[in-house]
Amino acid sequence: MSDNDPTPEQEAAARAKEAEEQAALPYKWNQTIGDLDISLTVPGNLKARDLVVEIKRQKLKAGIKGQDPIIDGDLPHPIHTEESTWTLTSSPDGTKTVEIHLDKINKMEWWAHVVTSAPKIDVTKIQPENSKLSDLDGETRGMVEKMMYDQRQKEMGLPTSDDQKKADILKKFQEQHPELDFTNAKVN
Repeated sequence: MSDNDPTPEQEAAARAKEAEEQAALPYKWNQTIGDLDISLTVPGNLKARDLVVEIKRQKLKAGIKGQDPIIDGDLPHPIHTEESTWTLTSSPDGTKTVEIHLDKINKMEWWAHVVTSAPKIDVTKIQPENSKLSDLDGETRGMVEKMMYDQRQKEMGLPTSDDQKKADILKKFQEQHPELDFTNAKVN
């Protein structure tokens, strides 16, 4: 632990302050690495036409017509507006919930807040859900499978895929040039 690392007490205090700030927001939100969902409670007698919900590439505004918006501000990062949606659903307690789904453009980035004027969370403390290899696109999946294979090979003291590729190239070169002596050669 370095001198700059917070003590467990400081860490707990920071988490408590963050939880208090988030609880004070007039909406709830959560995110995955690829998208962000916001929910806000409105009176049960409202219909969609009574609401103002504007989803723009870097701006979000949501609230009840004729009142100050519940959310109004710049997004910290851009979103795909055509993939972002909102719905109004009835809740069991007689209220209604506005659910806003934002599709992040950068699907490799956690957001510290919904709008830049809101308190931030510590994104380094986010524990992402486990994902399956089948969830990944082809190129990423291939890269992850290669890394997993290489890790297993290293653990067993066997050559990695790159080491094997180099050995195959050297073997092929030796077969093409039998006149060269490689007995004392060291290859890195």
